[in-house]
Amino acid sequence: MVVGILGGMGPAATADFYLKLVQATPATVDQEHLQVLMWSDPTIPDRTEALLTHGEDPTPALIAGARLLQQSGAALLAVPCNTAHAFLGAVQAEVDIPIIHMIEETANSIRRLSPNVHHVGLLSTTGTQKAGLYQTWLGTKDIQVLSPGLRSQENLVMASIRGIKAGTSGLSVRLQLTHAAQELIDAGAQAIIGGCTEVPVSLGAEDITVPFVDPARILAEAVVQRVLESA
Repeated sequence: MVVGILGGMGPAATADFYLKLVQATPATVDQEHLQVLMWSDPTIPDRTEALLTHGEDPTPALIAGARLLQQSGAALLAVPCNTAHAFLGAVQAEVDIPIIHMIEETANSIRRLSPNVHHVGLLSTTGTQKAGLYQTWLGTKDIQVLSPGLRSQENLVMASIRGIKAGTSGLSVRLQLTHAAQELIDAGAQAIIGGCTEVPVSLGAEDITVPFVDPARILAEAVVQRVLESA
C-alpha cells in the first residue's frame, strides 16, 4: 500500500512528519519501510488566514494535491497540518481514498491516557483554535480544551509558529512555547497538545511536566497501523 503525504504546510513540519513515519515503522532493512509519495506544496494558501480574515480558500489546492497523489498511486492520505483539517471534509469528498484524520486519531489517543485526562492545553494556530477542531473531537469524550489567552496566543504561540516557518527553531522559540505550555498547566491542563505540526519541531516532552501529545507522531503511527493491517 502506497502512502500519500499531502504536505508543505509548512515544509519543516512535513519533513518532521516523514521522519516520524520512518521511526514508527517496524523495519530492520530498507525494504521493510513504507512506499511513500509526498506532495509538498508550500503555495497552498494560508489556512489560518482563510479562517480568520476570509483569505484565499486553500480547498482547491488541497483537492488538487490529493487528486495528484491518488492518480500517482497513493492508497491513503496523511495531511500533517492541523489547521488544514478544517477543510478536509471537502477534500475527502473529491477523492476515493481515505484520509487518515489526525485530530480524530489524537482525540482517541488522549482518551486512552492513564491516568485519565479531563483537561488538555492546546498550542495551535489561531485558525485551529477558532475552527474548534480539537474542542469538537475531545468534547465527545468529555475532555475540556484549555486555550492560551489572547496575548499569549499571539506573542508566544503564533510568534513561535511563524518563527519555525521562517527557519528559526532554536532556544528562544522553545522558551516561548514552554512558557505558553506552563501557563496552560498552571490553569489545570493535565496534558499539552502540540496542535500545530510546527510546535513539536521545537517543543518536546522533556520541556514540560505533563504528557506532551504530538499529533504528527500519532498520525504516523496510525498510518503505519493501517498499512500493516492491509498487508
